[in-house]
Amino acid sequence: MTTSGQAAAGERADLLAALAKSRYFLRYTVRGLTDEQAAQRTTASELCLGGLIKHVTLTERQWMAFIADGPSAMGGGGDYSDWLAGFRMLPGETLAGVLALYEQVAEQTDEFVAALPDLDISHPLPEAPWFEPGARWSARRVLLHVIAETAQHAGHADILRESLDGAKSMG
Repeated sequence: MTTSGQAAAGERADLLAALAKSRYFLRYTVRGLTDEQAAQRTTASELCLGGLIKHVTLTERQWMAFIADGPSAMGGGGDYSDWLAGFRMLPGETLAGVLALYEQVAEQTDEFVAALPDLDISHPLPEAPWFEPGARWSARRVLLHVIAETAQHAGHADILRESLDGAKSMG
């Protein structure tokens, strides 16, 4: 049940349960870490654990705004350095703060999805080289995308964590 008191049922409950499981594994990868460890690059990639959670948080929030408001919610034309900052823990950011924001966005998503009038509502995707031209995505398709992205990033996080200190989340 969400904090608003509206419970998701049926397909929505299944989608939210799948998302919750992926969120859990992503959060689990940072158990017991310091802020410095969460900000540390541990592979050839630019990714760090805290930045990865930050990215997933911002992405989930943006996709829920897309369901609500359409392609204008996806931004575009923004500063590339702002986008890159979404993958790093910046000075003054803490792992606790990143996780708290992720929890807040997760609660908002769960409430939003439970209250959606229809999972078939759709919007055209914004024009971008990574989206198929003229495509429309339903709320259901967006949720499936967020689930897949969260699960994929949980796997990335597992590799980063194992490279940091040998701890494993999924094996």
